[in-house]
Amino acid sequence: MGPLRHSRTVAAIASIACLAISLQGCKPDAAIKDPALIGRGVRAPIPPQTAPGQRPTSQPGAIQFIANGGISGDIIFNGTVPTATIDTGMDPACGAGGKTRLPTEQFVVNDRKLANVFIYVKSGPPGAMIGGTVTAQPVVMDQIHCQYVPHVVAVAAGGYVEFRNSDATMHNVHTNPVEVGNETINISTGPHGQPKMKQFVKPELMIPVRCNNHPWMNAFINVSPTRFFDVSDGLGHFDLRGLPPGEYVIGAVHEKLGEKTMRVTVTSHETANAEFSFAQ
Repeated sequence: MGPLRHSRTVAAIASIACLAISLQGCKPDAAIKDPALIGRGVRAPIPPQTAPGQRPTSQPGAIQFIANGGISGDIIFNGTVPTATIDTGMDPACGAGGKTRLPTEQFVVNDRKLANVFIYVKSGPPGAMIGGTVTAQPVVMDQIHCQYVPHVVAVAAGGYVEFRNSDATMHNVHTNPVEVGNETINISTGPHGQPKMKQFVKPELMIPVRCNNHPWMNAFINVSPTRFFDVSDGLGHFDLRGLPPGEYVIGAVHEKLGEKTMRVTVTSHETANAEFSFAQ
């Protein structure tokens, strides 16, 4: 048999063999075609992206990541609650339901539980200390009956606050940040006017907000270094969700009573309890 005839015969046999094992494939190994598969199982895979508090989806052959936990609790107020009021009578357009004297917002206490306290992560495992995620939805601070509503808000660093005016009178939003990078805001907001949105870049606690037209109006904006934060609600309750397991120091800040801290251990699938106590 000549060389040419021999090579044709070998090629024919190879073709028949390839057809015979077509169910298994007659292609190069996948790891050779896709270099990313080389060493699979040695380098830690990237964790699947999940929403805060949601368990990551397991992947065959991948390292299983521990599910997140959380911290939940109440802010307790001890002592006599101040009963001061504010007088909005200088502007006929102010007042709620015709009332010109309104309770101050500095101490909002319900059944010994304190509202308007900013809670945030001061330190924790590396997975929790990543910068805040900027979402498409801004935090809204409205002006209603010549008061800022809510009285205390919070955003992650890089997030936005949308200022609205639901009153029939002219208002002003004037902030006094300390951190370089957070813009001083001094804008007018017309009666039922278009909302105005501003970004807050640097972490900062209790940035004062004032209205130059109505001196009793005040509020506070908190800029969190991470995406884990909350403001205690009208019942003094707060929740920090989606925390990676580990040791944390969390802070609770009140505009008048200052800041308190607490060490908390977070375990997978569990919500740790934390209770802060403030006194006047």
